[in-house]
Amino acid sequence: MNEELKDIFNYSVSPVEILQHLLVSLFCSLIIALVYRLTYRGLSYSSSFVNSVIMLTLVMTVVIMVIGNNLATAFGLVGAMSIIRFRTALKDSSDIIFIFFALAEGLACGVGLFSVAIFASIFVGIIYYLIVKLNITTPRKRDFLLQMVIEGPNAKEFDAGSHLNKYCRKHQLVNVKALGEETHNQLELSFYVKLKKEEAAKDLVNAMKAITGVSHVNLFFDEE
Repeated sequence: MNEELKDIFNYSVSPVEILQHLLVSLFCSLIIALVYRLTYRGLSYSSSFVNSVIMLTLVMTVVIMVIGNNLATAFGLVGAMSIIRFRTALKDSSDIIFIFFALAEGLACGVGLFSVAIFASIFVGIIYYLIVKLNITTPRKRDFLLQMVIEGPNAKEFDAGSHLNKYCRKHQLVNVKALGEETHNQLELSFYVKLKKEEAAKDLVNAMKAITGVSHVNLFFDEE
């Protein structure tokens, strides 16, 4: 019984084992970083976030090796890490997935489940890559936000529906805003539109600009 307790509170890893754990962890973290880079669709790619994901995997591996089967160390690390506060706002919900992905890989490498870590990093990476590249979860028809400014004495009577029906499968007025003083008769109209063909977006904008009284036309992707 005493020998079993001694094994629980005394855990050691050889330098060769440490290097082995870290190398596998590095390999898995590089796969995660590569998948993130290949599937990123945002406007501002952050290399610091990718570097953080790699380091997070390695650090998690070290933490698990430090804990081992030592209960006292485990409780101590939980207490120490509970004071850490992350205040950086993530730009994309998919970033959270990659953070948990890195933590899971670090955990697997730390406990020595190398086959699980390597297979999971490759399999999950391929699945996520295919989901993003094949647009499996993306609707075939996206919504657009159309904004136009109407000027002139007949601005309030302007009927956009008759012009939108030619290019849009569906349209809905979501906002009307008066610009300047009321005597200027200037209105900003905002519509959610679903195009019959997304390739006709440019034609829609040009057609709206050609209408008498329309001074500005903007068409935005609605990614939400």
